[in-house]
Amino acid sequence: MRILHHHPLYGASRTARLLLAERGLVFLPKMEMPWERNEDFLTLNPSGEVPVLVTEDGTVLAGTTVIAEYFEETEPEDSRLIWGGAGERAEIRRLTNWFETKFVREVGAPLLNERYIKRVAAAGNPSSEVMRAAMTNLHIHLDYIDWLAEQGNWLAGKAMSLADLSAAAHLSVTDYFGDVDWSRHPEAKEWYAKIKSRPSFRDLLADVVAGLAPAAQYGDLDF
Repeated sequence: MRILHHHPLYGASRTARLLLAERGLVFLPKMEMPWERNEDFLTLNPSGEVPVLVTEDGTVLAGTTVIAEYFEETEPEDSRLIWGGAGERAEIRRLTNWFETKFVREVGAPLLNERYIKRVAAAGNPSSEVMRAAMTNLHIHLDYIDWLAEQGNWLAGKAMSLADLSAAAHLSVTDYFGDVDWSRHPEAKEWYAKIKSRPSFRDLLADVVAGLAPAAQYGDLDF
């Protein structure tokens, strides 16, 4: 059985869960607390970051893009999430990297740290200044998603791709916190509603983290 080491409020973990679900790949989830620096987990991934997938044959895949690329190489071509010609594949990878790095740095990590990790790790009081900056950045990223969604049905073009899963995964964490004002971003909202309605998203919508209930609209498909 594949084992996915993850945390439900880490966007990268959610990307991994979505891409596995889209491919119909069964896995056993194992929750990690990355800030605790657990020695057994560090043996799997010295960076201490989630997600990490251990395959059925014991191969350790650390990081969302590593997991994604592994299955692009080992699963049937008709299940590709990085599709098309060289230019199209490059664009999917560029957008995926945007959300897995830039979005995390400017929005995801600051909000997660201030809204959740500081409290559970007893690491001080939340910073309103940090949260204001992250929220400003969030709307900049949503403006970009608005623009991308206007160009076609999906962020990278003609079909859903890994870029859509990555963007939706990271946005779903901010939506869990109730930080997204969807009324300001109608194109992004329409795009997110399509992703949110997919069967692969059901497990994410069922997430409830102890001591931190999701926002009221989080599980609503007609938000």
